[in-house]
Amino acid sequence: MPGVGLAAPHVIGRYLYGWLIDLIENVPQTQVLARKWRPKNFSQLTGQEHVVKALTNALQQNRLHHAYLLTGTRGVGKTTIARILAKSLNCEIGVTASPCGVCSACQEIDVGSYIDLIELDAASNTQVDHMRELLENAMYAPASARYKIYIIDEVHMLSKSAFNAMLKTLEEPPPHIKFVLATTDPQKIPVTVLSRCLQFGLKQIPQRQIADRLKQILVQERIEADAQALQLIARAAQGSMRDALSLLDQAIAFGEGSVAETGVRDMLGIIDQGYLFDLLEALARRDGSRLMAIADEMEAQSLSYESALQDLAAILYRVALAQTIPQAIDEETPEHARITALAGTFNAEDIQLFYQIALHGRGDLSLAPDEYAGFTMTLMRMLAFLPNDLTVVAPPAPRSVTAPADEMPAGAYRSVPQSGVVAHDWPQLSQQLRLTGMAKMLAQHSEAKAVSAEAVELFVPEVHKHLLERKYQDKIQAALNAYFGKSVVLRFSVGAITGITPAALQQRKEEQKQTDAIAAMESDPVVQELIEQFDAKLNLSTIKPIQ
Repeated sequence: MPGVGLAAPHVIGRYLYGWLIDLIENVPQTQVLARKWRPKNFSQLTGQEHVVKALTNALQQNRLHHAYLLTGTRGVGKTTIARILAKSLNCEIGVTASPCGVCSACQEIDVGSYIDLIELDAASNTQVDHMRELLENAMYAPASARYKIYIIDEVHMLSKSAFNAMLKTLEEPPPHIKFVLATTDPQKIPVTVLSRCLQFGLKQIPQRQIADRLKQILVQERIEADAQALQLIARAAQGSMRDALSLLDQAIAFGEGSVAETGVRDMLGIIDQGYLFDLLEALARRDGSRLMAIADEMEAQSLSYESALQDLAAILYRVALAQTIPQAIDEETPEHARITALAGTFNAEDIQLFYQIALHGRGDLSLAPDEYAGFTMTLMRMLAFLPNDLTVVAPPAPRSVTAPADEMPAGAYRSVPQSGVVAHDWPQLSQQLRLTGMAKMLAQHSEAKAVSAEAVELFVPEVHKHLLERKYQDKIQAALNAYFGKSVVLRFSVGAITGITPAALQQRKEEQKQTDAIAAMESDPVVQELIEQFDAKLNLSTIKPIQ
């Protein structure tokens, strides 16, 4: 517990305090799952294999650092790893990656009564006086342990003066001291402190691993649960195992001893996914009347349209995943069959477009006349941008019509129409036109509404409308005429549909290349060996993809 090493002696003594903690934590009816099933060694940890491997190798080879920094969001295992590391360093069998768990040191660390393990919550001990008191005690040898270990949680909350006081000890640490710092916000830690710590970034735990761990725990607890219910809890936990266990405790109480999908949905306030799948299926049929009817049903149920758009984007993500990597969709995922069916109904470009529209629609809800209008407008936008090869049930009328380029005076621009089809081949076509200079820039920063051998309709974002000069339009016109072998009508408008221009797509490709290059370096065996053996650190800014 935070503060055990400092506060407890002033109240009732360390050992009596530890006895009370042990008594409280072992009362079955008060012991929550997050405490009961907290990992006691590295092998029990879920989802942090990269950190476990590095620490295990360091302990096995006795290559110990004086200060470790664990970063990551809440509930991913920072404090748990810190305590396991403390046991590994002070286990009575010696420094080991596999502490015995039965010696007095291991047991006292587990219950928070170990005299040479001091835990401090920096969020409630920000002042320099606390840090100075702690560091003064650090100079003394441990009472009985091999190392005196200081675990400082949310270390970024310390004041500047407190950091300066800590820095002096980090620069010249006594051989018997180990610091384990934990934070959810490493950006707020001074670089002088960061440079003296061995850093480990803990990742959010994948949903599938959380669900598997929950299933294992419930088997041990002899509690029945639906696989779909566990998937819902794992999704709601957003990468946090502690949050997942807290939600599981709540679900068990809510379900009176069992965990069922319907109960979990009610408990979490999750929108019935059936509404959202019905929306997408109506969209596939171009059934505008059905779309509005479903929206009205959702309004009658007083459902949150913001949550609906968030969940809709999540479904579209899973549909896109099913289209590209089908094996990545767990068969136990709720609505697996409907996801698979939608993956075969829409093409990949449609799903990508709908995903962007859902995200933008959610962001624009606060700007809409009301949430119902914002939600239904998002649905109508999806309907308007479906391909022309499907029959439109109730197509929206265009707000305005643009003039051909040869009739449009230089410097005169029209508003963006609200109907039409998005052309997905403009990025490829613009590359084949062999344009140069500012005409090429205009083409790259344009987004196509429609492209055919007869007419090309392009949108230019407001920020790039200065490119719409007559001479640049004429060059694109001439290139299109040459490409199609006949005169093509070219229209320009100021505005945007999705913002996905050739330039934006190219930027995405470059960013993906950079991400892949960094991942390749991080996973390279030689690089991993250098990091593990020599405490090396990758300079990410110097990594460049191979062209």
